[in-house]
Amino acid sequence: MDSRFRRTALLLFVTACGGSGPNGLDLIREDQLRTDLGFLAADRFRGRETGTVDELAASAWLAEQARSAGLEPAGDDGTYFQFWPLKQVRSSPSTLVKVGSTKLGLATDVQPLSLRTAVVDAPIVMAGDGTPGALAGLDLRDKAVVIEMTKPSARFPDKVSLRPVRYVAANYILRTPAIAEKRPAIIVMVSDAVADSAWDYIAAMKASYGLEFSESLLGPVPPVPVIWVRRRMLPLLAVRGQRLTAFLAVERVVVPSVNVVARVRGTDPMLRDQYVLFSAHQDHEGVREPIAGDSIWNGADDNGSGSVGILAIGRAWARRPARRSALFVWHGAEEKGMIGSQYHALHPMVPKESIVAVLNADMIGGNGADSAGLLGVQPPHLNSPELAEIVLRANELVGRFTIDTSWDNPAQSESWYFRSDHLPYVRIGVPAVFFSSLADNLYHTPLDDPSRINYPKLAQMARWIYAAGWAVANRDERVKLLPGFQLTR
Repeated sequence: MDSRFRRTALLLFVTACGGSGPNGLDLIREDQLRTDLGFLAADRFRGRETGTVDELAASAWLAEQARSAGLEPAGDDGTYFQFWPLKQVRSSPSTLVKVGSTKLGLATDVQPLSLRTAVVDAPIVMAGDGTPGALAGLDLRDKAVVIEMTKPSARFPDKVSLRPVRYVAANYILRTPAIAEKRPAIIVMVSDAVADSAWDYIAAMKASYGLEFSESLLGPVPPVPVIWVRRRMLPLLAVRGQRLTAFLAVERVVVPSVNVVARVRGTDPMLRDQYVLFSAHQDHEGVREPIAGDSIWNGADDNGSGSVGILAIGRAWARRPARRSALFVWHGAEEKGMIGSQYHALHPMVPKESIVAVLNADMIGGNGADSAGLLGVQPPHLNSPELAEIVLRANELVGRFTIDTSWDNPAQSESWYFRSDHLPYVRIGVPAVFFSSLADNLYHTPLDDPSRINYPKLAQMARWIYAAGWAVANRDERVKLLPGFQLTR
């Protein structure tokens, strides 16, 4: 399809949706995206970690860019900001764990996985890998039960390659419930080589984060304390007659986090009170263990790319408003569990029923130039066939990407659909799709910096999202939610 025919087809497509062509496509410029991302994902913001002044500083920069672009403030009290309380539970420095007379170093030898206060003085029982066969015949009541992490093959078949962090989480989630039913004093999980490789990453999590206080780093909280120790501790734990003593203490802290919210009002008096919501998150992982000498995890693709992508869409939209209004939300704390989008979905800055659709951009500047991921367009994640059809048609005319639908499959091992900011809106009944260039080997490493971004692809992804949003914003009728839609989890 040549460029003249494609533009004519695009004009007919959008006209059929009730509006004129999206002339703002040409306003989404690669050089501007490069400049914006070079600033947002630079070392000055120290990786934009949730709940830090670095995240707040990056958010203030985004708000200033929105103001300069002509987007109206849509946050609290006439500002661009929606502040909300981020609640943290973390281990206290006073936590003490001893095996016999040997004190274990907090965060170097031992990490609490369940964040609760407890006092323990118990004999150690070695329980193999903690599976039912290994537990058979053991008296675990009031004991310090030691289990060794292994590949949790019952739920993760051999063909699945687990990242080390998920490997640890799977062991924690799958092994501890059956042991906890036997009323031990404490569960001690010992690393294998794979789990040990995740040690520094999990130690850098520092706390459990949420809108409410949560007592677990990695999953559901069992009714007994759980600690995790290095593999090198196993011989010490296995000494006959050994005892474990522990004083586990936690701190509860509340710090501010923020969503940045801006809008462009629609031109149609009958439709301007409805909103197409463009979504991204501005936070990343902060300063962590160094890789190749770099300790600042800048998050250029995750999710500096999505943040500057919807900023570019906002600049274009301000120059050429659509019939419906556009709401731009840069969510905080996505990396801690989509907390900012949860808060905005529960406390939206516009009436919930006025949000027509959510177009979420998370990691849109990586991988091959001609492929992209689109999630929320096949069952059981498809919650609006009309929205999916519009987005797919916009790709044919603007994006021209080969769509990788495998990451939208419920059997996909990384559960990618459930890990970005569209999800809280889906849970409250808003049509939503998720645009991504998908993870690569730079994902969640300090190597994800602006020099690694595919800027022509980033610009094309932003134009695709813009064209899809423009079509949704100019339809006579709002896109509909699939009747009876329910998530699988």
